[in-house]
Amino acid sequence: MKSIKVLILMGSKSDRSVMKKAEVVLEEFGVRFKTMIRSAHRTPEATVQAVQDAEEAGCQVFICAAGMAAHLAGVVCSKTVKPVIGVPIASGPLNGEDALLSTVMMPPGLPVATVGVNAAKNAGLLAVQMLAQSDDNLTSLLNIDRAAQAEAILAEG
Repeated sequence: MKSIKVLILMGSKSDRSVMKKAEVVLEEFGVRFKTMIRSAHRTPEATVQAVQDAEEAGCQVFICAAGMAAHLAGVVCSKTVKPVIGVPIASGPLNGEDALLSTVMMPPGLPVATVGVNAAKNAGLLAVQMLAQSDDNLTSLLNIDRAAQAEAILAEG
């Protein structure tokens, strides 16, 4: 694995359309990342190996997307002390509410930052904010982005 700052893991290829929004954010901010499909339940050993390989490649933040039982972020959190951001995916009969609760209700001592259902853009931005704690260029770019958002709202009248 090449040098990366963020690893995006998703439970299945059906999550790709949602997670593309996180990839776009990371690309816009010039953050090196890799995206992989790994399942907490169907590929547990490969999931753990992906975390280990990513850390060896310099990964600082993990973004994990999964629907329904949504255990991917929790499994990743159990294998790293780096920040993990969970993206609950809208799927199944509860349309993502089960994934949201599974992701946000981690046991004490194993926190996972959780964004809203299908909120991959926010996951990407949160990862950039985490990286910006030690990167002045990212801090500057985030300030520019926030100013642009404010200008766009004010321009609407």
